[in-house]
Parts: sequence; C-alpha cells; structure tokens
Amino acid sequence: MAARVDARALDASLRRLSQSPSESGLRDALHEVLEACVHLFEVSGSGLMMADEQGVLRYVVATDGPSQILESVQLEHGTGPCVDAFVQDELVVSSDLNVDPRWPEVAARVAPHGVVAVLGAPIHLGRTPVGSLDVYVGTPCQWDAGLQRALRRYGEVIDAMLAAALAAERAGELADQLNYALDYRAPIERGVGYLMARDGLNREDAFRALRTAARSSRRKIGDVAEDLLSTGLLPDEGPRG
Repeated sequence: MAARVDARALDASLRRLSQSPSESGLRDALHEVLEACVHLFEVSGSGLMMADEQGVLRYVVATDGPSQILESVQLEHGTGPCVDAFVQDELVVSSDLNVDPRWPEVAARVAPHGVVAVLGAPIHLGRTPVGSLDVYVGTPCQWDAGLQRALRRYGEVIDAMLAAALAAERAGELADQLNYALDYRAPIERGVGYLMARDGLNREDAFRALRTAARSSRRKIGDVAEDLLSTGLLPDEGPRG
C-alpha cells in the first residue's frame, strides 16, 4: 500500500483549520486537526503527545483506541516513532513496525491492535520541539513523499494553535507544560550535546540518560540539565577521577 494525499484537498483543509474559531478549547481544536488528518490522508487514526517537565511525552489527544494504545505503549517504554520524532526533531517513518528493528517492544504491543505503519512529525512552539503528531494504518504502507510533507504542514497548524492559545491564555492545563518546554529546551539541548560528547552517545541515548536521571531524582529535566552543565555530573554520578 502507498499512501498519498490530494494537494488541493490538503490546501482546502489547511485553510479551513486555520480559520476555525479560536474560542474553542485547545484540546477540542487539536482533536479537530487530528480528525482532519484521518479523513484527508485516509489513515486509520492519529494522535498527539507533548513533553512534560521531565522530558517524557504525555498523551494529549487521539482519534481512536489504537492511536491511544500506540501513545501509551511508547510512554511505557520511552521509545517509539513518536518519541524519536520529538527527540530527533525530524519526521520519522516506519512502513511496517513488524519488521522495523528500531522499536521491537513497541511493535509487539501495538500490532495486535492494528497499528502497523506509522508516520510521526515533531510539533514546535517558538521553533522548539515540544511534542509529536502521528498517523497510522493497519497494513504495511510506503508513505508517499507528498503525504510526509502534508503531515509536516499539519504539524505547522498545531504549532500555530499552540502559540495562539498561549498568547490568548487559552491553553488551560497545557499552559505550564508548554511554557516550561520553551524556557528549558536550550539547556536540555546543551545537556544532551554534553552527554553525547562526554560518553560517546547518540542523541536518543543521551536524551534518554538525561530523562532517566530527572525521573529517578524526581526533578525537572531542565534543572538536571543545568546542573549537568555546571558540574559535569548527573544526579546519581559521583566525582569522575
């Protein structure tokens, strides 16, 4: 199967979403975007996750049960296509999770629920990655390049919604989470870079080490990153000889 999207339908959908009344709740507006993704791209479902104060992606909204299961399993394991889209700040494509070597533990849990092929895109606020948007289908799928670009553009609609909701103080319970991401992303990025250089880690493993240190010490990931940059040590590390 090859998934494609009609360019005219995409433009019309994006215009409609960008002109939607801003008075509605942020979650309702986000759910509308996800429903539009499903209908336009003719996929099985769509979901959205955003990072919390410990750098862990959290469920925000999904169009169906399998989408929510996909997000929950990734939260449990701390890995998956949506996590990588956020950490790497790039589009992540999997045509068949069952044969994809990157996340076998995720595939084993979600395939029985009909989640087979996944496409994930990072979500931004002020150019800072704060979460990820995903779509899935229940059969192996070669994601068309045009559809990949279209999902990026849908991500940009969500970016604009988040910025507008914060500016108008309508982000509700997500406001603190989004503001924290903006305030602390820079030291987090520098902390990740430090661990990559110090320990020879790739980006995903360095971010995972920083996130794990924050969770185990019950501290915010931004605070842990700032201490790492100041002392050269994570909370559970002793002086290096």
